[in-house]
Amino acid sequence: MLSRPSTAGSASSDRFVKIVEVSPRDGLQNEKQVVPTEIKLELIRRLGQTGLRVIEAGAFVSPKWVPQMGDTPSLLRSLPLPPSSSSSASAMSYPVLVPNAKGLDSLQELLRSVPQGQAAPTDEIAIFTAASQSFCKANTNCTIKESLDRLSQVTSRALQSGLKVRGYVSTVAGCPYEGDIDPEKVGEVSKALLDMGCYEVSLGDTIGVGTPTKMEAVLEASMRKSGRGADVFAAHCHDTFSTGLANVLHLVGLGVRTVDSSVGGLGGCPYSPGATGNIDTESVVFALEKEGYRTGADLERLAEIGEWITAQIGRETNASNTGRAIMAKRRLKAKKEAEAQTKAKL
Repeated sequence: MLSRPSTAGSASSDRFVKIVEVSPRDGLQNEKQVVPTEIKLELIRRLGQTGLRVIEAGAFVSPKWVPQMGDTPSLLRSLPLPPSSSSSASAMSYPVLVPNAKGLDSLQELLRSVPQGQAAPTDEIAIFTAASQSFCKANTNCTIKESLDRLSQVTSRALQSGLKVRGYVSTVAGCPYEGDIDPEKVGEVSKALLDMGCYEVSLGDTIGVGTPTKMEAVLEASMRKSGRGADVFAAHCHDTFSTGLANVLHLVGLGVRTVDSSVGGLGGCPYSPGATGNIDTESVVFALEKEGYRTGADLERLAEIGEWITAQIGRETNASNTGRAIMAKRRLKAKKEAEAQTKAKL
């Protein structure tokens, strides 16, 4: 069992939790109807105004298989805020998913086309694999070993060209095909990603079956196998069985300082019928701030965005309980104020 890091006398920076907002990519990639580029850009623009500084913008994948991400090149060329190369405290980072060498080729071609003197739209890629053989074969048509071999080459090329690389491990708590996943397998994959040069590994409970105990075992195995601390791992929790937030809080309590989340709870898993989206950013920010952590995010604005994007993509209900509660409270307040003004005029 992992021990919780002491907070006595700790620097305030130890209480800061970085939020990686994944809604423009992971949140929208499984939508049935293609979301217009203009809506995605507006989503990113609004998210950037909340204080979030890491927004996963898109993916260099086959438009045939993931049509929602087909506009990633044009989207990157139109990003509304400064990229992470800026030295400003308000600098933004727009990582993109690059699952293979072809995707990296496409990204590097785009980066070469950036006019001299103009900042590149991104300086970071994300790669992914799985802790389940069956899921890996279904998702990438190869074994875990083959996946890691390919990703090692992608990572090497990316690092040589000055790009940072972040790794994702899917199905860390359970698989739709194999069921429960041994944490030791997760640890082995995490170690491989860190060894090849990833600066951080996101532990993904893809189908949302994790519990705090299970996720702690996954983190412990990953730390032990890699010889690294909790601060190089991120929590990526789905909320299928309503354990996502509990898992996030538990992992943060154990020293994890990065959380992936999606405004409005957007997302899902096409390989797992019934699996719901990522844990919603609104609930993550609310809970972390209440527990004494800092995220730098404006919760009220996030709630507005969650309601807005839910309507834009045609969903009947905002998946964020926190977002719905905040907006309902705001509408009630506005109603009471309007009634009071009406009475005052009588």
